[in-house]
Amino acid sequence: MPTQGCRRPNEARVAGEAGGRCPPSPEGDAPRDIYGKRKGTRVKRALVLYAHPCEESYGAALHDVVVSRLTAGGWQVDDCDLYAEGFSPVLTAAERRGYHDAGANEASVATHVARLRAAQALVMVFPVWNFGYPAILKGYLDRVFLPGVSFRLEQGRVRPNLTHIRKLAAVTTYGGTRLRAVLAGDPPRRSVTRAVWHVCRPAKTRYLALYDMNRADDAARAGFLRWVGREMAAF
Repeated sequence: MPTQGCRRPNEARVAGEAGGRCPPSPEGDAPRDIYGKRKGTRVKRALVLYAHPCEESYGAALHDVVVSRLTAGGWQVDDCDLYAEGFSPVLTAAERRGYHDAGANEASVATHVARLRAAQALVMVFPVWNFGYPAILKGYLDRVFLPGVSFRLEQGRVRPNLTHIRKLAAVTTYGGTRLRAVLAGDPPRRSVTRAVWHVCRPAKTRYLALYDMNRADDAARAGFLRWVGREMAAF
């Protein structure tokens, strides 16, 4: 966290002799990256992918907790609200035809690719609808998790290409019970903990789910919010 006053050794003494101002930092003119941080410094960047259209939703409350706890924990959060940013989930015919052309296939989603590549943590916040991702999040994975971006194809085998992402988490809610989800195969859990996990190979993975939202009372919802807050604070 930024602090007031001088931060380098012996600056307080020098500042007192110079009228209370710190001497110019030798790093003052150091080149900075697209986030404004000096190049060469270690920054924890978390990309939060949020997919819910309603500002008043419980999902929005979960999103707020995730962002606030990560920020308080020292993460620089890139908060990607897919609905608010107007992300198009539609994979076009041209994108499909050029899907395997690594490098060129990034053109239409270059900004999102750059944000993904800058992250050391990925947190997905979404509701489960019809035992799947919201369409906008599925479209993001289709359009941004490309060959040469999230994975490499080597002799027909998928090799991970997002290994700079060392921490992976999903925060989600299900309308039905855990049993119903299991009987349906629980596709979102499998996708996050297998498919997304495979292309990242993170050191830490968390899948935080509140099942049976159709019958969850205030106490259950509040308890899940607290759990998510603890997990993100420890992330």
